[in-house]
Amino acid sequence: MIQLDAFDATRLKTAREIVHELGSVLVAYSGGVDSTLLLKLAMDELGEGAVAVLASSPAYPESEQEEARSLARAMGARLVEVNTNEVELEAYARNNPDRCFHCKEELFDTLTPVQQELGLAHLAYGATADDAGDHRPGHASAVRRGVRFPLLEAGMPKSEIRAAARTLGLANWNKPSFACLSSRIPHGTTVTVAALRQIESAEAALKSLGFHQVRVRHHDDVARIEVDAAEIPRLIAERERVAAAVREAGYKFVSADLEGYSTGSLNRTWKPETSAKSS
Repeated sequence: MIQLDAFDATRLKTAREIVHELGSVLVAYSGGVDSTLLLKLAMDELGEGAVAVLASSPAYPESEQEEARSLARAMGARLVEVNTNEVELEAYARNNPDRCFHCKEELFDTLTPVQQELGLAHLAYGATADDAGDHRPGHASAVRRGVRFPLLEAGMPKSEIRAAARTLGLANWNKPSFACLSSRIPHGTTVTVAALRQIESAEAALKSLGFHQVRVRHHDDVARIEVDAAEIPRLIAERERVAAAVREAGYKFVSADLEGYSTGSLNRTWKPETSAKSS
């Protein structure tokens, strides 16, 4: 269930002020609630000085991209689209815990020329205050490049961002969190386009059965399904339909994670080499 904090007008006002001071900005937009709120603030504060850019790659389902396009049109945003090629990078495909760093490097390498061509003063993306205390290697790329993150800078956590989005009438305020499809593959297992398409197909099948927050964790022939804890009883009750749908995507075995949906659950699979103890 989506949890909302009380709406904090002070932090939202601070975020607006930060955005206003940018003068003009290219917003890295995904259609998620964070980047949508950031885009809304930029449009309100900067008018034509705010442009959204949507990046597409095999790591993102086309259904998510189309939702993002539709929302941008409904908002009246100016939207630019680009393609990124992170999956082709060896450092990304080998899928170590720094994968997101290489993803953001590719993203910002692609977006910076767009920002410059459009004559916009800044590049910004929708990092939140929650990200500051989590394992977010991609954020290091943004920091070193001077990319701005007004929502984080204003101290806004995810639940408060949702509350602000609802207050401002954004249609996706309660959209489930979504991470790239590569996040379903255990660290150390190579990311391939074929695996990404298999995950995409399995998750789409589960969503068509009415499951709201879904992750299909990819363990070679095994699909480990995570849904919100409240949906686990229905997942088990409908196990035959669920298993058939996921096997149709190409998995041989289908399992349900009884702990339910958890961000970063695959971080447990990473076993770094043990460093020698200092004497």
